[in-house]
Amino acid sequence: MPQTAQQKSQDTPTGSTPHVPALVEKARAGSRIAFEQLVDLFQEDIFRTVYYRTRSHMDAEDLTQEIFIKAFKNLSGLKAFDRFRSWLYSIAINRVRDFNRKKRFRALFGTFSDSDEVIQSDTEINDHPEALTGLMRQDFWKQVRLLLDKLSRLEREVFLLRFMDHLSIREISQVMAKSESTIKTHLYRALKKFKKDASLIQFLQEESA
Repeated sequence: MPQTAQQKSQDTPTGSTPHVPALVEKARAGSRIAFEQLVDLFQEDIFRTVYYRTRSHMDAEDLTQEIFIKAFKNLSGLKAFDRFRSWLYSIAINRVRDFNRKKRFRALFGTFSDSDEVIQSDTEINDHPEALTGLMRQDFWKQVRLLLDKLSRLEREVFLLRFMDHLSIREISQVMAKSESTIKTHLYRALKKFKKDASLIQFLQEESA
């Protein structure tokens, strides 16, 4: 019987599950079955991470596939098997950053307009009401955009990794290649900005529940 999203979440708490390092070791030795198991464990989380940052279901699907392909190709370079999760997230964040950079470049030269992007995003939300239940709503993403507009680039990334992706401070430090004290500083600054708006505090409480 297929696992529910809740069951998967219970099987994959923050940080690596006990058997992940063993799967990574087998996958690194050439086992495709082991890597497919890793994909099953983390695909939903990585898709959500990409979707938060692109607001496009189609782009999120394509980028998620690219991220796992790159992870498979570069698995030999991962030395600490217990850091697979944060390593995978770092690949995802960098890939999304490249994607958004190219998208801004195309927009600069008139390939498409910002309004087209919003229309595309809203259309996809309506076309996929079953995906990411409770998240893919227009009012939700309007609220998210209001939140993120108040943050600097580093504050925004730390916020997303902490409250959307539910990574620990240590994992965020590994993903962003910055000290834990630096991560805490940017997170503190972000939260300080939210205290000025009661609706933002409620949003954080709902996401952390």
